[in-house]
Amino acid sequence: MISQSIIPIPKNSMLRLKTVSSLLTPLILAGMIGLGDVAFHSFLPQTQSTAIAAPPSASQEQIELIIASKGKTGSGDQLRRFFYGDLEPLGVQPGGAGMVVNLYSKKNDVTFSYCATYDVVVAVKGGRVAMFPASEVK
Repeated sequence: MISQSIIPIPKNSMLRLKTVSSLLTPLILAGMIGLGDVAFHSFLPQTQSTAIAAPPSASQEQIELIIASKGKTGSGDQLRRFFYGDLEPLGVQPGGAGMVVNLYSKKNDVTFSYCATYDVVVAVKGGRVAMFPASEVK
């Protein structure tokens, strides 16, 4: 003989539980996959994507290329590609289209004056130069 439960459960509530269950299952699975993917990438750093800079090559040739294209559009892009992660800001000064930033390369002992408005290098000088002469950065 089957005993009936003390609390009667209407048949409609069972249907509601099945629909809620069928809606929650895909959400729970997607959440578990997402968390698993994050955990996988955090424990295996070699699977993370990294920024790729220009391959190391003759730095003097790169400096000469920037000097040749000084004042031309695209020289700022060359500067960022060639000296990715190596430039240290020394200061700003009036020049270019308002203000220029003086960036120093420790590795090559060269200072570049960069105008961000037009994305151009306006001056290059060996050594650590805090301020370029005003005639060079106009």
